[in-house]
Amino acid sequence: MPYSVVSPSGLLSQSLLRLGVSRQISPRFPSTSTSIIISCNHFTTSSHNVLNSISTTPKQQLRYLTHTSTKMAATNNAAWIKEAKAHPFVVEPAPVWTPEADEVLVKNHAVAINPVDGSLQAAGWWPLNYPTMLGQDLAGVIVAVGPGVTSFKVGDRVVGHGVGMATKRNQDNAFQEYSILKTHMAAHLPANISFEKAAVLPLAMSTAACALYQDTHLKLQLPTVPRPKSTGETIIVWGGASSVGSNAIQLAVNSGYEVITTASPKNFDLVKKLGASQVFDYNSPSVETDLIDAMKGKKSAGSLDCIGGAPQGILQKVMTTVTGVKAVASTKRGWPEPPKDVVMYSIFGTTLKDNFVGKAIYNDFLPEALKAGTFVPAPEPIIVGHGVGKIQEAVDRIKKGVSASKLVVTL
Repeated sequence: MPYSVVSPSGLLSQSLLRLGVSRQISPRFPSTSTSIIISCNHFTTSSHNVLNSISTTPKQQLRYLTHTSTKMAATNNAAWIKEAKAHPFVVEPAPVWTPEADEVLVKNHAVAINPVDGSLQAAGWWPLNYPTMLGQDLAGVIVAVGPGVTSFKVGDRVVGHGVGMATKRNQDNAFQEYSILKTHMAAHLPANISFEKAAVLPLAMSTAACALYQDTHLKLQLPTVPRPKSTGETIIVWGGASSVGSNAIQLAVNSGYEVITTASPKNFDLVKKLGASQVFDYNSPSVETDLIDAMKGKKSAGSLDCIGGAPQGILQKVMTTVTGVKAVASTKRGWPEPPKDVVMYSIFGTTLKDNFVGKAIYNDFLPEALKAGTFVPAPEPIIVGHGVGKIQEAVDRIKKGVSASKLVVTL
């Protein structure tokens, strides 16, 4: 359990979370709130036992919960960014959020850092409602569920994508101790996979999935457990050792596609273990020719650029030579004008929350694939430190770049 049971107050605090009880705190005036709000009717046997030890009737139990001091409830701390381009983050209290329908409240045990976090803080290029938090990758334990939620329960270990960048709701951001996840953007996490390892997945996996499966992009067939028979088609993934690339390779292979990728020589073994059939050095002056030769006699399912910049133009040229889909999906904008027979797609890693892909990946595929070992968290996590106060250090480090790894903070 995420809380120590050391006193009646501690027992009640644990029960409040199991019941979906949360206090609404003003981040600026955390000590002024005195109300405890029951947000859902998710009772457990242990919750009944604790409450029955406090009073004998449901009416008395409700009255006790309503009038109990908020110091018995859980507290949330967040890495706030108070205004655009503000540095450093300010660690202050935040509400312990109330999950609504199709939502769960997660006690975060690990959060991962993405390059977008650093760029958002430094440049403020995306409109946000300040003060707010950043962060999208989280893994932890469910402490409350919203009304009608049956696919998850209190105590479940989960990994999920916090989509606050898209919703502009603070509760949907990861850089805090408690976050809200949409149920179709959360996956059950097997006990043999640590929170630190799992936290590297969400945004990178979502971005890859948006490119591969959305009707607006490459429209590949969805991944399954066990893996389907080969489609006879091949996709090129540029930057296979990157966070997005590591996920894209595995997703495509689990969907029945052959994957040809690029990486630095030191990461050749890594991308092959993830499922790539061939890998070429992206720094080689012959890489364009290498990819063209590798695609001869194959049917193209398109290509995915995980890096941006020069690779976009190279992939455009490669796509002009292939049979099949002549398309490049890219994680970055600003590509050169493509040849008339090549289609370019821009990826935004949260759009799967609004279509069939989110549920297909997080609910239908990922839990079983992680359990079966046909999909593994990649790249490897590097633990920067523990606590919300370490998140700024991790975001500063991501600006310097990482290779075949992802920065993680434990909570």
